[in-house]
Amino acid sequence: MAETLDTEMKTLEEDEVTNGGRAESDMKSPTSSSDSDSDDEDLKLETLEKELSENPSSYDAHVQYIKAMRKLGRIEKLREARESMSELFPLSPTMWQEWAKDEASLSTGSEAFAAIEKLYERGVQDYLSVSLWCDYMNFAQENDQAVAHCTPAGILKMRDLFERALTAAGLHILEGNKIWEAYREFEQAILLTIDETGSEEKRKQVHRIRSLFHRQLSVPLADSGSTLLAYKHWEAEQGNIIEVNSDALDGIPSHIISAYQRAMQMYDARAHYEDQLSNRDSSDAERLQQFMTYIKFEESSGDPVRTQILYERAVAEFPISSDLWLAYTRYLDKTLKVPNVLRAVYSRATRNCTWIGELWARYMLSLERFCAPEKELSAVFEKSLQCAFSSIEEYMNLFLIRIDSLRRRISVAIVVEDGLDYALIRDTFQRAAEYLSPHLKNMEGLLRLHSYWARLEFNIGKDLVAARGVWESLIKTSGSMLEVWQCYIAMEIEGGHLNEARSIYKRCYSKRFLGTGSEDICHSWLRFEREFGTLEDFDHAERKVTPRLEELQLFRLQQETKSSAVLTAQKENPLKAASQKRKTSVRFIDEQPPSKRQKDSAQKQKQDFGKYTDQKDTAHKSTEVNDTVPLNVSDAAPLPTTIKPEAANEQPVGDSTSTEANPNFYTDECTAFITNISLEAKEDHLRDFFSDGGGVTAIRLLRDKFTGRSRGLAYVDFSDDAHLAAAITKNRQKLLGQNLNIARSDPKQSKKRASSGSSTARGRGRGKLSGNDHGGSGESKRSAEVSKESRSHNAPSSVSHRRGGHVQLMERNTFAVPRAVVRPLGWSNNEPKVEQGEENPKSNDEFRKLLKK
Repeated sequence: MAETLDTEMKTLEEDEVTNGGRAESDMKSPTSSSDSDSDDEDLKLETLEKELSENPSSYDAHVQYIKAMRKLGRIEKLREARESMSELFPLSPTMWQEWAKDEASLSTGSEAFAAIEKLYERGVQDYLSVSLWCDYMNFAQENDQAVAHCTPAGILKMRDLFERALTAAGLHILEGNKIWEAYREFEQAILLTIDETGSEEKRKQVHRIRSLFHRQLSVPLADSGSTLLAYKHWEAEQGNIIEVNSDALDGIPSHIISAYQRAMQMYDARAHYEDQLSNRDSSDAERLQQFMTYIKFEESSGDPVRTQILYERAVAEFPISSDLWLAYTRYLDKTLKVPNVLRAVYSRATRNCTWIGELWARYMLSLERFCAPEKELSAVFEKSLQCAFSSIEEYMNLFLIRIDSLRRRISVAIVVEDGLDYALIRDTFQRAAEYLSPHLKNMEGLLRLHSYWARLEFNIGKDLVAARGVWESLIKTSGSMLEVWQCYIAMEIEGGHLNEARSIYKRCYSKRFLGTGSEDICHSWLRFEREFGTLEDFDHAERKVTPRLEELQLFRLQQETKSSAVLTAQKENPLKAASQKRKTSVRFIDEQPPSKRQKDSAQKQKQDFGKYTDQKDTAHKSTEVNDTVPLNVSDAAPLPTTIKPEAANEQPVGDSTSTEANPNFYTDECTAFITNISLEAKEDHLRDFFSDGGGVTAIRLLRDKFTGRSRGLAYVDFSDDAHLAAAITKNRQKLLGQNLNIARSDPKQSKKRASSGSSTARGRGRGKLSGNDHGGSGESKRSAEVSKESRSHNAPSSVSHRRGGHVQLMERNTFAVPRAVVRPLGWSNNEPKVEQGEENPKSNDEFRKLLKK
């Protein structure tokens, strides 16, 4: 190894001389391309520096930057780059070897030796590498003057270094022999320096070498047969009668033979695992699985040292496998329990897999188990908060672990450490609330945090005012959550502050909570007064609670009545039957020949003329809802929270979760009607908006049937009334920048309102006709209706709605047509219009004559 190091150092020196000569020739030759190459390298360096400034955690950028600096020979910046990277990540063994060799080629002397020795020490702590250990030991033997002169201090130093190397990598089945052999060669070289024959010192050295042979033969290593043969040759050199060419175990003590045979059995049991790992054609996933299988085998053997070395081999090859680090640290926590080892492994694990919150949490717990100082625990906690985790719950867990640790150490410690007091716990809680509140969608997490905080303020901090302040701050943001009030009251009752608990009941009994929460808080107050209060307190609570419970009960009954009415309407389904009958009639007319249609139409007009008024009312009812629902978001005013106008005849386009047999008919039994929706909103936006309450079964976003654009209206079906009530509480909250109007859908009430106000609404919408105060004479109205009836045999026409929609005109529907357009039958474009107020009533015969024209 020393010869290799010398060769590489000479090569680097030759490269420097060659590069220097080339630089001089380039300066003399203007046609050289070295300037352009240098410009390219500078541009590459600038790009890498910019990338590292924007993203310091980019491992590949660090590696490329170091390579570029090394190629250009910029030593100072190269050192800085390597130091920066080593602070963030463990460096690979190859990178440590390059760093040490570069420093060794630049300078010599005691100061340089100490600096390079520190580099090797840092390198062997990052990953298990037999080659790095061998380089370290060769460097120490060649450059340490105390070792070179075989001084007692130098010999002890080298023996300690060899023993550390054996502990770290001596059990490596494939490469461990290298360290054993280097150790034996060092001891044999010392033996040669002892000239006194038969001296005690020489006998001790011989015994030391023999012990090394025995130790090595008892370890399952590759090429153990060669070690056995070398041992026999060495014993023969020492004058022991051993036949070198005889059977392998002849002349060897029995205890050495038994240890060697056990080692070979262990090697045979592991040989096929080593063969699999030696196959470089396997993919990374296959090799990782092979390591895990091998590790399970070693764990079953019960030797924690061998298992640890195998884990070290695995993480050296797969340094960013989080599952591997988690398994490794879990094994050490359970089995080895050595503080220094655990601290080093957790440090490397969190530097390699910074995004795994569980590793940071277990790191902090491990430090607490071994009574690490507050400064170290705090540093690890602060580092963890700088990492990017996949969920906010991981940050919550880290805050809670930190608080748990502070609480335990403050409560248990006889002498509290400097700087460790309750103020630190309060500051940590405050940081957690500020850090987590904007991101926590799950209110249970905030409740757990504040409940823990208030309890510690009361029990450890002995500050009741601060504990109440914790609950009051949570009420400001989450006062609609019943559990917040219940926990607040429970704290006051636990502390014996009954008057304060009673005042909290008075503040919250009339609030609206989800589900049966409003009833629960009322009953809870009565139960509290029954158990703790006087008769006057109980009577006062009953006077307050009883009207509230009656109001809530009435509301529940109304909801149940509406639900039962909807179910009854579903069974009877009269609207659907009438609609189907009308559709069948229109389809039958369309299928008739033109001449037959015209004849039947005239006869039908004569027969049904007296019944037309009732049919007109039915037609108004069937189309009233479409005419009352606003089509533009700007026209949608805030609606009450109980009843909304329904767009029952709309065909919704959107969510496919509705599985009704007839998509044009919905019972709206447990449905919210929403207006003022942004035109950009989709079904998914509405689903996300109601996701915190849950219970959404279907979403019907109403769209224009010609353009397909959203009309700003939607129906959202819920699984039960509790989820619907929760959704209604979100009324006037913003979605995509617009305040939504949310109310319970009530088709029956909407139909009643449409039926009672249809005539007056339409009169106001189109102006008053000449005649009486109700819109004109009965004759003129009948003339207009007959005019419409005569066009019923033609294809249905349509007119544009004033807000961009379209209304289909079928049979007698003329509510959307201006009066100037509706003309009696027989009028032509050239005939002058007769004022409706002056038109004389026509007899049935006159109508027949008109129809025959």
